[in-house]
Amino acid sequence: YDKANKRILIVLPSKRKLKIMNEKVKKIVRDGYDTIAEQYLATRHEELEEMTLLQAFAERIPEGGRVLDAGCGAGVPFTQYLSQSFKVIGVDISPKQIELAKDFVPDAVFYCHDIADVLFPDNSLDGIICYHVMNHIPREGQKGIIINFYRMLKEGGYLLINFATTDDPGTI
Repeated sequence: YDKANKRILIVLPSKRKLKIMNEKVKKIVRDGYDTIAEQYLATRHEELEEMTLLQAFAERIPEGGRVLDAGCGAGVPFTQYLSQSFKVIGVDISPKQIELAKDFVPDAVFYCHDIADVLFPDNSLDGIICYHVMNHIPREGQKGIIINFYRMLKEGGYLLINFATTDDPGTI
């Protein structure tokens, strides 16, 4: 606290330090999901409450439309459900999750990649889902991801995204 000017001083890390911190976070998330891939898959099923929102999302996408599942995990149940009606592209940072997704959802295309760096062409997607992912992204990186999603969506496209329910900066 700066008493002389009656204001709170906030010291932010340098861009170099943020990059190093972000790389550490990505490694934690990638390695963590690689380690628990099978156990996490066992918790994924079509009776999940989120399927209601996914069905409402799917009703808005044109038949045969292109949909990105950003943070697709093993593809169950979201990518699996979407691939029944759409051309689905799944992206996940975990190689093990992508390996499982290719087995469980053979009709979709999968890439092992960080969603923060996904570069599909402008106006090329009818929809994007990003479920249970943003809570793993440091705040300073979330805005850029959302802007990139908007860039990739066609006019009138849809984004289904969720965030953490608590304000807990600094955690992944």
